[in-house]
Amino acid sequence: MSTHSPVQVAIAGEALIDLIRRADGHYEPCLGGALYNLGRALARQGVGTQYLNPLSRDRFGRELAAQLVADGVQLAQPIPVGEVTSLAVVNLTEHGHPDYAFYREGVADRTVTAPGLGAACAAHGGALQVVCTGALALDARDTAIYLPWLQAQRAAGRCVVVDANLRPSVMPDLPAYRAQVHAALAEAHLIKASDEDLDHLQVSGTGPLARARHLLAANPRARLMALTLGGEGAWLLRQGEDGGQWFAKEAEPLAVVDTVGAGDSFLAGLLAYLLRAQAQQGTLAPIGMADFIAALPAATYQQALHHALASASLCVQERGCVPPSWQAAQHWAAAHPARQG
Repeated sequence: MSTHSPVQVAIAGEALIDLIRRADGHYEPCLGGALYNLGRALARQGVGTQYLNPLSRDRFGRELAAQLVADGVQLAQPIPVGEVTSLAVVNLTEHGHPDYAFYREGVADRTVTAPGLGAACAAHGGALQVVCTGALALDARDTAIYLPWLQAQRAAGRCVVVDANLRPSVMPDLPAYRAQVHAALAEAHLIKASDEDLDHLQVSGTGPLARARHLLAANPRARLMALTLGGEGAWLLRQGEDGGQWFAKEAEPLAVVDTVGAGDSFLAGLLAYLLRAQAQQGTLAPIGMADFIAALPAATYQQALHHALASASLCVQERGCVPPSWQAAQHWAAAHPARQG
């Protein structure tokens, strides 16, 4: 008999090995991939999570699978496949920011279909509230996989979350990639993007906040947007000119080791907080996650943002992606009150 908690969130996208260059010139293999990291981070925060893509039977694939299971993530495809594991070679800048080169042809996590993803989600019925994708899954060459799946999940009443998380250096056709990202964002209820993503998407406006507002307005079916600014904090923006906006930034500088997985931990923290808030509303008037996130009290948005920021802050103080638990993020947020805008 399974002891797994019901799956609330399904994750689709890349799982890979980050080969991170060390100061001595050697490369250290670390488990990674934006959507893989997001799945781990959600499970560590107590969210019932399933990873939808297959993993390789090679050594890296076995390690990826073992870590997901150890963190409490359920595997939609527990039987490994013959294709190899994706690789990302990561060189860190002097500020600890990652610069990526990807090896993604004929790899395990791309051996999926839209019907297959949909069938895995349908198996969870009404318990499944949220589906997430983004990053390398938005490769224009995989349009026939992820876009129909997102459209079907939205039609099924699930909350669609898209993390733009662009990686332009790996895409052979940047205009096609950009168009695919915009197409995916058009299906989202919740959008996450960084200031760098806004640059790559060529969003107009003066300053990141104005540009984020422009992107949100250009996607009228979205309810909420998270804008991350690295060490400069983050914003939550609700749809509409008067929809509301909330800001948070760490009051003191952090001892940053690297930023690998920081955005994924941020998004996991945000979703974990919103899902807990929804669960606490009781059963008198249950509503779907997409409607729920559109009409929260201002204080709840601010608290959710603080929790998300704390989740990212703990991650950047570790090497590689080490997402915090719910309790660790709550403790950090309480002990390190963030600045508000």
